[in-house]
Amino acid sequence: MRPLTDEDFARSLATFSHTAFRLELQPVYSEPSEHDTVAKFVSGEPEVPTTVEGLRQWFAQVSEQTAAGKRIERVRVQEDPPTDYQRWERWIGAWNIKAGETLRYMTRATAHGVGLLPAAGDRDWWLLDSDRLIVMYFDDAGHRIRNELITDPEAVVQACAWRDLAVHYSVPDQVRDIAA
Repeated sequence: MRPLTDEDFARSLATFSHTAFRLELQPVYSEPSEHDTVAKFVSGEPEVPTTVEGLRQWFAQVSEQTAAGKRIERVRVQEDPPTDYQRWERWIGAWNIKAGETLRYMTRATAHGVGLLPAAGDRDWWLLDSDRLIVMYFDDAGHRIRNELITDPEAVVQACAWRDLAVHYSVPDQVRDIAA
């Protein structure tokens, strides 16, 4: 295990070779760059995600990577009914998909029913090229407090198995028409 700075984390997501998979388990994320846009969505006045700098940069990065033949995929484990944050995630998912990501969803009950939870723990992670894992730690309010890079083969193989289980039992997001 090796701690990653925010710069190391961003570089890892920008420089993987073939595949990036994220398992999302938090009911809410408190990312400072998303606070205002989530609040506007919840208040009924959503702003187009491409007008938010951090989101626009992510969509551009994803678009470049997928155009180069790389695959970016997520499975989001969500509450039933979803939290306000998760409803926002579902809404902006259309822009993620347009950029080239594959998004899939499952309820927390389904995750428990198929054995993904509690086995996979309560931390999110990115599996990059099926050979390294970035584990993301959050506090109770959804603030990301640290990231760690794991290259231990046993941990990576386990993450690959959890990825396969999550993908198999999740449902793909539906493509929707969106404004540019």
